[in-house]
Amino acid sequence: MLDEEIQPRDLTAAAAPPRQAPAQPAWLGPVLIVGIVLAALNLRPAITSLGALFEETREGLGMSGTVAGLITSVPALCFAVFGVTAPRLSRRFGPAAVVCAGMAAVAAGLLIRAFASNAAGFLAASALALAGIALTNVLLPVIVKRWFPEKVGTMTGLYSMALAAGTSLAAAGTVPLTEALGGSWRTGLVLWAGLAVIAVLPWLPVARASRKEERGAAAAAPATASTGPSVVRSRTAWALACYFALQATGAYITMGWLPQIFRDAGVSASTAGVLLAVTMVMGVPLAFVIPGLAGRMKNQGAIAATLGVFGLTGYLGLYLAPVAGAWAWAILLGVSNCAFPLVITLIGLRAKTPAGVVKLSAFAQSTGYLLSIPGPLLIGALYQHSGGWDLPLAVMAGILVPQIALGVLAGRDRTIEDECGMRD
Repeated sequence: MLDEEIQPRDLTAAAAPPRQAPAQPAWLGPVLIVGIVLAALNLRPAITSLGALFEETREGLGMSGTVAGLITSVPALCFAVFGVTAPRLSRRFGPAAVVCAGMAAVAAGLLIRAFASNAAGFLAASALALAGIALTNVLLPVIVKRWFPEKVGTMTGLYSMALAAGTSLAAAGTVPLTEALGGSWRTGLVLWAGLAVIAVLPWLPVARASRKEERGAAAAAPATASTGPSVVRSRTAWALACYFALQATGAYITMGWLPQIFRDAGVSASTAGVLLAVTMVMGVPLAFVIPGLAGRMKNQGAIAATLGVFGLTGYLGLYLAPVAGAWAWAILLGVSNCAFPLVITLIGLRAKTPAGVVKLSAFAQSTGYLLSIPGPLLIGALYQHSGGWDLPLAVMAGILVPQIALGVLAGRDRTIEDECGMRD
């Protein structure tokens, strides 16, 4: 807080020793790190485990093609809708308590949907799990900014790496685990509820300690209202939101269509699946390296541009020699998709305070996911009507051009508080 001149009427209060917030317990930092990693591991298995068993799930529940298409669109929609509620819930209960509740919602949703008897129940349970993921998506950058303000890049890299690992683990491990446990799709899906239950455990004491800390801080300092213009007036916030939207569009297109691109070029189905796994696995080490590098730089535009160039090269390769250079293109697109850990790092760097981060995170992620919804559908329509991949690949490459420009804008050394005139 800024120092203020003491007026005569404040002399009595000034003479009294200020009340101090309770000291942070020594165990909190290590437990927080464990909690962050476990939460991040659970941010994608609800989606990628279903993708691995989607055909069996559709048949088991008698889903129509329309309902199946709706389910594939639900994640981005839920991330957009429920992410908007995160700032209000964070102010009311504290970010740690909301993340704890979010992990509980993920566990409950995954458990319930595995035993759903119809498509409607399955969809509702999936939405519950995705709501918990949406809240955690928004609030993990806030947790990092609040408790690790000097290590934003490192901590963001740690949970981005855990997120990528969880994504890859569920995609690659669901089918073998399902077969080993009897072959039922219900068993394959319910396994991931166990991982979510484990993730709840460290957040229980963290949430309790956080509430005590917040009450102590409130007693030690006068309450201040959050004033100033809305985050939507910040050009940096819009650049981040649109950059988030375009990178999410590219990621969903890659996850949904890359195997089909390779198969249509003559690659076997099994090899096409392995190529997608290679693309996804690239995010594990780079998700740790990129945020750490970004955190040490004042301007991160060069990283955004480099990632975009990798993607452009990958799409050009798919157009010219999809089979001959298949492994190279898979790796290049995997590197390009690491725009996600970069944008999450930028959210933590482009705001001065945890309050600013929660506003920026909610706005950028909710707006970004909402804008990303049409992308995979557009590519599918172009593929169907053009009868090949030339036009869709051109569009996919074209998306990277504004993505690079927006990444350069979002990477400039400025904060939303400075742009909007917000108070700390």
